Amino acid sequence: MSKRINQKPRILGLTGGIASGKTTVLNQFKKLGIKTISCDEIARKVYTRANVRKKIKKYFGTLNRKKIAKIIFSDFTKRKQLEKILHPAIIKNLKKQLNLLPSTFYLLPVIVDVPLLFETHLEKMFDKIIVVYCKKNQQISRLMKRDKLTKTEAIRRISAQLPLSKKLKLADIIIDNTKNLLDKII
Repeated sequence: MSKRINQKPRILGLTGGIASGKTTVLNQFKKLGIKTISCDEIARKVYTRANVRKKIKKYFGTLNRKKIAKIIFSDFTKRKQLEKILHPAIIKNLKKQLNLLPSTFYLLPVIVDVPLLFETHLEKMFDKIIVVYCKKNQQISRLMKRDKLTKTEAIRRISAQLPLSKKLKLADIIIDNTKNLLDKII
C-alpha cells in the first residue's frame, strides 16, 4: 500500500524590474500547468475595497490610478504613503492564499509574482527567488509602449525600484528576457 506524502508545495517568488517580463514569464508557467499567484491581481482587488479607496481618496484627492501613478512616481513620500495603505492588505491576502494551499505532495512548485519582493523584504516567504531581467533600454522601451509614457516618465518609474543589477545578485534563479522568452522556458 502506498503512503500519501503530505507537505506544502515549494513556493517560488518571481520578481524583476518593471517591464522586465514578469507577467509573460508567469503566464508561461501557468500554461505549463503550474499554480501561480499574482500580487498585481491581489493589489487590484485590494484597491476596490471601500476602506482602502477611502484612505486613497483622502490622501490623494482622487481614485484615478493614472493620476495617482503620476503623483507617486514624482514624489517619494507620497509613493511610500500609498505603499503604507496597500501593502499590508496585499501581504495579508497573499499569506492567506499560501496558507490555503492543500497539504498534499506537489511535483511542481507554486510561482508567486511579487513585483516589489525585495523592496518589501518578503524574501523569507519563498523557498527560491526567480528574477526576470532584460536590458535597461528594453525596459524603457517596453514601459513607454505599454503605459504610453515619455522616456523621462519611464526612467522615473524604473528608478523607483531596486535596480535590476542588485536583484540579480539576490536571485536563486535568473531568467534572461532579453531575447525570445519562449525558447528559454519550454
